[in-house]
Amino acid sequence: MRIQHDYPNSYYAETLGAHTIRPTLANNLNVDVCVIGAGLAGLTTALELKRQGKSVALLEAKRIGWGASGRNGGFVSAGFAGDTSEMLRRLGKEDGKAAFQLSVDGVEYVRRQIQDLKMTDVLDGEGYYQVYRYDDAQDIKQQHTDAKETFGQDISYMNTQETRAQMKSDRYHHAHFDPNAFNIHPLRYCHGLAREIERLGGQIFEDSKAEKLTRSGTFWKISTHGGEVTSRHVVLCTSAYDFELYPKLSRAMQPVATYVMTTQPMPETLDTAINTTASIADTRRAGDYYRRLPDGRLLWGGRITTRQNAPFQLADMMRGDMLATYPQLEMAKPSHAWAGLMGYALHSMPLIGEIDDNLWMATAFGGHGLNTTAMAGCLIADAISQNDDRYKLFAPYRPKWAGGLFGRAGVQLTYWAMSLRDGYDEKSGKRH
Repeated sequence: MRIQHDYPNSYYAETLGAHTIRPTLANNLNVDVCVIGAGLAGLTTALELKRQGKSVALLEAKRIGWGASGRNGGFVSAGFAGDTSEMLRRLGKEDGKAAFQLSVDGVEYVRRQIQDLKMTDVLDGEGYYQVYRYDDAQDIKQQHTDAKETFGQDISYMNTQETRAQMKSDRYHHAHFDPNAFNIHPLRYCHGLAREIERLGGQIFEDSKAEKLTRSGTFWKISTHGGEVTSRHVVLCTSAYDFELYPKLSRAMQPVATYVMTTQPMPETLDTAINTTASIADTRRAGDYYRRLPDGRLLWGGRITTRQNAPFQLADMMRGDMLATYPQLEMAKPSHAWAGLMGYALHSMPLIGEIDDNLWMATAFGGHGLNTTAMAGCLIADAISQNDDRYKLFAPYRPKWAGGLFGRAGVQLTYWAMSLRDGYDEKSGKRH
């Protein structure tokens, strides 16, 4: 059966290249584990389960990497969407450091898959710049010291001259550089993981939305429009794209949209603005993130809304944000613009663990998922296969109702408030 859901228009979809269209589930299966959602969390979980000898069925409502996993900024760096100081307060110093190290392990997991599986067309650039739009050298140097001392991060501080040598904008005053981070073509990476799952004997079904989840003795039954999977374990990796299958989990997330634009190729023009292939993001609470692409384009992302459709004239909006930082790119023309939904829990940390007997969750990565989806997939696979309990580090972050429509209004108001505070920080030269 031909797939019913093609990829949304994006640079990644257009440059994906030849790829397999997986079948729709059309019969009944019995497996050890059913993974629901073929984004990065689901793909990693399924792959690690296969490597540990489990039989696996991976169900995807649309296409592999169709959601945020296949249309994000492509940044692979350590950390979480949530604030690290708040994480230390909630988890304690030792558990907080252990959780952060797992996020570092997630970065290295992605790099290792790219190398070991010979994904030669996935890695786009090395390094990550975190740039500051306010001029408070003492505060920024202290943040650098804290990050190195608390988490052992291998990052370096850059003064204004060093920063503007790489990012030629008078908006930036200082930067931190992480040489261990890198950036990728995320949709190609998704397909690389999928190929390895199938090589190991895992079964992947597209256009196979899980419509009903029921308990049957010690097993779970997952029904789709074409068949049914019976399994001992189920792993929910649907993020903000499902609100019916298991409401206790889905109601604990808010779907938050972010937006991305790519320009037409312009390598010589880009040389006047950005002198690096590393990823770049500013430290504003509602900031921009961007990077050069291998074919001479610029990928530019930013903004946050709770609306689920891309706003009219999205490309013009994103281009305006780009020119506010780099006016020398006035001649840049957009080639693609798209939106992506992220799942956010109220605490901005991922939801990882067991929520019912043999029912697992790996979701709510809050826009910082390329490393944390890898981390979560490995944790859940090890828990199922080896009774490894490291996932319990995240036990304090349980699913709690995120407020529904009222929560969405709150998220939007919070974003607007953050934008105002960001503007105040820039004018005052200090973060408040």
